[in-house]
Order: sequence, then C-alpha cells, then structure tokens
Amino acid sequence: MARRCELTGKTVQAGNNVSHANNKSRRRFLPNLQVTTLLSDVLGSVRLRLSTRAIRTVEHNGGLDSYLLSLSDAKLTTEGLGLKRRLQKATAKKEAKAA
Repeated sequence: MARRCELTGKTVQAGNNVSHANNKSRRRFLPNLQVTTLLSDVLGSVRLRLSTRAIRTVEHNGGLDSYLLSLSDAKLTTEGLGLKRRLQKATAKKEAKAA
C-alpha cells in the first residue's frame, strides 16, 4: 500500500535531519494518512485513505460530492478522477430517473 493520499496525491517527502553540530543525514517526512469513510449523497459511503489536510478540506467544502465537483480534473489523482466520474454518472442517472 503506497503512502499517498487518494484525493490530493500528497506523498512522502525527503529532507535532512540537522544536528546541533550542523551534520546532515537524510530522512523522510511521511504524510499523516487516515483510513476514513466519507458519506456521499449519491454513492453512499466511500472508504478512502486520505491525509488529514484532505479530510479537513472535504469537510470545509461541504462534503465529498461538492468537493469533487468543484475541483478541476488536473488537481485530482487517478483514484479521485475515477470517483468523480462515478459520482457524475450516478448523478446523471438519478436525474434521468427523476425526470
């Protein structure tokens, strides 16, 4: 399982540990990933592995549906794009059924 946020694409970063004597050794900064279940109005519950920042952003934008529809395709990962397409298909199907 990759250490990568499924919506934003946030991944492992590299840097240095710097000692008091200014010695540098390489280290990795791991993203704070959480497995979370988000509720979608159309898709139901969706289980994703997201960074805490992405969880806060989704909640700030009013839920998973509005977050995915407001974000451009260029800013989403492949998993996010697939979820957005599923959402658009389900929304169109729901609207066609209601009409």
